[in-house]
Amino acid sequence: MPGSARTMAVCTVAGLVVATAYTVALGGNGWVWLAWVVLAVVTGGMVAARRA
Repeated sequence: MPGSARTMAVCTVAGLVVATAYTVALGGNGWVWLAWVVLAVVTGGMVAARRA
């Protein structure tokens, strides 16, 4: 996995940790999870594009 895709993957995992911590501490927020899903989809697209 190239450097930029690896960086996005690390950011996605960190975003998951932050979204989970936010949900546990302050309650669920759909916008936080939507933002994480968008980040995950973009990361998946980057990884798929690099492999193709």
